[in-house]
Amino acid sequence: MLVVNQGEKVKIKVKVNGVLYERYVSPRMLLVDFLREELGLTGTKVGCDTTTCGACTILLNGKSVKSCTIFAVQADGAEITTIEGLSVDSKLHPIQEAFKDNFALQCGFCTSGMIMQTYFLLKENPNPTEEEVRDGLHGNICRCTGYQNIVKAVLDASKRLRT
Repeated sequence: MLVVNQGEKVKIKVKVNGVLYERYVSPRMLLVDFLREELGLTGTKVGCDTTTCGACTILLNGKSVKSCTIFAVQADGAEITTIEGLSVDSKLHPIQEAFKDNFALQCGFCTSGMIMQTYFLLKENPNPTEEEVRDGLHGNICRCTGYQNIVKAVLDASKRLRT
């Protein structure tokens, strides 16, 4: 067990979107705050701080996680992908294109979490049914659009990624 005196910081190394970072952080700093405040990756949103809404969804070592309930020190040595890591050369990822083309957003607050969860879902199941999409997005909440266009966008993204 690591013992840290009050006020001390802990050095962590993480690879985020392919870039290696080393930083000293407070042992109680949440991963979502580390991404937003230390690295300036503000695409990951802070919604509920209780893993309920999914706005803070990222990939940690290839698995979908809610970054609002993980300490940054717990991610030491990990590979992290955020919404900023999906696009290449300023070109939207096919999932992002599908969300845009299917009007799967309104205020956009939940969108980065929805897209990251979709990325994970389609990696695990490249050809999901509508029911599997709805089940796969369980834990990501949209408070303004409803889910019809989001599900449509995920199914569209599934087709785009398979062609």
